[in-house]
Amino acid sequence: MAEVADSVQLRRWLDAGCEAGRLAGQVLLKWRSRFQIREKGQYDLVTDADIESQRVIHEHLVSRFPTHQILGEEGGSEEKDPGPNALPIWIIDPVDGTSNYAHDFPFYCTSIGLQVAGELVVGIIYDPLRDELFSAAKGQGAFLNGKRISVTSHDRLDRAMVTTGFPYQCHGREALFDWWRYFSLNAQALRRTGSTALHLAYVACGRAEVFYAFDNHAWDVAAGAVILREAGGKITNLVNPTPRFNPFQPDCLAANAALHPILADRFAKGPDVIC
Repeated sequence: MAEVADSVQLRRWLDAGCEAGRLAGQVLLKWRSRFQIREKGQYDLVTDADIESQRVIHEHLVSRFPTHQILGEEGGSEEKDPGPNALPIWIIDPVDGTSNYAHDFPFYCTSIGLQVAGELVVGIIYDPLRDELFSAAKGQGAFLNGKRISVTSHDRLDRAMVTTGFPYQCHGREALFDWWRYFSLNAQALRRTGSTALHLAYVACGRAEVFYAFDNHAWDVAAGAVILREAGGKITNLVNPTPRFNPFQPDCLAANAALHPILADRFAKGPDVIC
């Protein structure tokens, strides 16, 4: 049976997740510029830092909550929705932005989310280079280094910073470029910098207004979804949207409350309307 997510329990989970995130950040800084890279696929790199970072997170959380499950990019449970009756599951990306990290491009983080009874309830995103810890728990607000954050109120796309993510392999995914063209022509600015979790955190704290993508994994979005929601934003799936965001679907639209319905309507019409 799933545990009850009361306010005290949420705080325990959040505190443990923050501790794990900071420990993982220390690992990334330690290995920076001296790790060994091996290819996981033609376009995807994994480093010794990924493995050690996830190990540190796993050990810290399991020592605190031995009945909890772990789903991580570098191993753990199978990437599928465990359902509402499953034990709590921590959804971890030890290095969100691995290619950035491998090239010492300073835009990467550790992302830790917790799903309980089918609902994302805790999110932690830690950027070790900037020492920025984004954190949130259900009903308790969203914070950056302990200071409450919120989304912007911009309701015009031409005043919005839009962010996105592409898969490593774009062949056969030409519709992605139709949307890129649309936002390039209609938004104030458009960015693709390689870390889904940080993009979501930036929408939550008002550094951007929108994030959209079609090829996420659960560990990319789980933490950011909680932080964004608690900061007053909205995140939904683009294909077959439901009232509750499903991190195990590969697509998402995240935005402030004013722009989300406008852009959801635009995406529903399909890329053919913008060619």
